[in-house]
Amino acid sequence: MKKETILLVVVSLIVGGLIAVIFTNMQDKNPQVAGNGAPPAAPAVNYQQQISMLEGIVAKEPSNRNAWVQLGHNYFDSDQAMKAVEAYEKALELDRNDPNILTDQGVMYRRLGWFDKAIKNFEEANKLNPNHQQSLYNLGIVYRYDLQDISKTIETWEKFLAINPSGPGAAQVRADLEALKNQPTTQQPQ
Repeated sequence: MKKETILLVVVSLIVGGLIAVIFTNMQDKNPQVAGNGAPPAAPAVNYQQQISMLEGIVAKEPSNRNAWVQLGHNYFDSDQAMKAVEAYEKALELDRNDPNILTDQGVMYRRLGWFDKAIKNFEEANKLNPNHQQSLYNLGIVYRYDLQDISKTIETWEKFLAINPSGPGAAQVRADLEALKNQPTTQQPQ
């Protein structure tokens, strides 16, 4: 190892230790708010700052798939649906075999009211991974609440429960299915 490398490692360890000590001392001086027992609120995420940084990265490195994905997530979380769709599309152009990104893009398509594109994404995600719970859940949401297609909702959410009988969302889906099956009419939209 070079002397400069060793020196850099030692300096980094010292600086890291100092930061840990300072942080610990700050926590001791900032106790929780008396009476409620809750920890202080986490700082708000500055999406615009992260977006600006990521836009700079993808401008310099257009084949950086991870940066496109992160940019899409930041647009998603800051409610910029069209920009999220576009960033996810760039990521999918680099690798289309990602059911999570297809699903996230599908959610943004739904937010834009493009239900046919949302369905296409959720179905593609589910073909890539037949056990992909989130794509099935969201597909059922579009059929149920956007298209009011009760038979497709039931079919989709039964698949969801088959792979996720007791996991996240299962109790709500089961309750919704029970209500749908017990409706006096299950007519399809004309």
